[in-house]
Amino acid sequence: MSKASDVFVTGGTGYIGRPLVLELLSRGHAVRALVRPGSENRLPAGAVPVAGDALRNETFARSIAPAKTFIQLVGVSHPSPAKATEFRSVDLASVRASAEAAAQSGVEHFVYLSVAQPAPAIMKAYAAVRAEGEAIVRATGMNATFLRPWYVLGPGHRWPYLLVPAYWIFERLPGTREGARRIGLVTLPQTVAALVSAVENPPEGVRIVEVPEIRGHAGRDERAK
Repeated sequence: MSKASDVFVTGGTGYIGRPLVLELLSRGHAVRALVRPGSENRLPAGAVPVAGDALRNETFARSIAPAKTFIQLVGVSHPSPAKATEFRSVDLASVRASAEAAAQSGVEHFVYLSVAQPAPAIMKAYAAVRAEGEAIVRATGMNATFLRPWYVLGPGHRWPYLLVPAYWIFERLPGTREGARRIGLVTLPQTVAALVSAVENPPEGVRIVEVPEIRGHAGRDERAK
């Protein structure tokens, strides 16, 4: 494992954030996580809570240092076409606040949970906001990793397993292979492992991690099978 580091996380109490924080702590990293006031007890033991508002960088910017890695996970839960307005008011506003705060605090590596690009037309608004978020991070000049999953399978997020047979077919047909792989399904352990790998192997410049590469990461639960 690479040298343990100080990591600042937004969205650390969420579906992906909580298991990620647990894994980072288990690997010796020091983790502080932005939480809403009153939600501190939802963080895994060992993480240091930072009470603040993810949409207002002045509420947490001074608490980022000495972290040199910043992980941005904030976003609307269970994205759907009906949440286009929320994508801009929450997802986009939070990444803008985080990128500005991280850059001002001397963060060296910004890890952003984005989404597969391009995405199906039905989720055009969601993909557009995430692409805009990537552009905001790029504009800061920080080294960055953009993780681009499509759908992350896990507890409470299992219905797409019904689509696995169709994906199997589409990934083997020349005309649909590329698209099916780009918006393929990944698991929660794979996603967490890919995020941990990003933290422990920071890039110089911008690195994009797409579905096939995320699938190449086996999390602790999968390794145990």
